[in-house]
Amino acid sequence: MSTPQPEWTLICRVEDIPVLGSRRVARAQGLDVAVFRNTEDEVFALLDRCPHKGGPLSQGIVFGRSVACPLHNWTIGLCDGQAAAPDEGCTPRFNVKVEAGEVWLDAHELATQATDQTRPIAGPARRCSQAA
Repeated sequence: MSTPQPEWTLICRVEDIPVLGSRRVARAQGLDVAVFRNTEDEVFALLDRCPHKGGPLSQGIVFGRSVACPLHNWTIGLCDGQAAAPDEGCTPRFNVKVEAGEVWLDAHELATQATDQTRPIAGPARRCSQAA
C-alpha cells in the first residue's frame, strides 16, 4: 500500500518572508503556523507555539536553523521543532516545499495537525466588578 501524495497549498513567495524572520499562516482551526526563512533562504514551518510556555515563535529571532523563543529564549530547531538541551520539549513541524520561489505547505497537515493545541493564558485573572 502506498502513502498518498501530499496536496500542497501555496502560502507565499520566499521573498515575502523576511530574512531571519517569519510569516504567520492562519488556519481555520488551531493555532497559526509560523513559516521561517534563514540567511540561506531555507524555509521551515512550525506551530507558532513554544513547547515551554506557549510563546509565539513567529516573534522570535532566527539564527542558523534555529529560532529563539521571545519569552524565555529557548532555542527551538527549525528542522524538527525540538528544544535544544538542556531544555526539553517539541513543537509540531509542518512539511514545506519551495519551488520556483514559491512556498507550499501540506494542506492535510494544515487542516489536521496540532489543531487541539492552545496558547496558555498568562497568570490568574480577575474581573473587577464595578459598584453601581
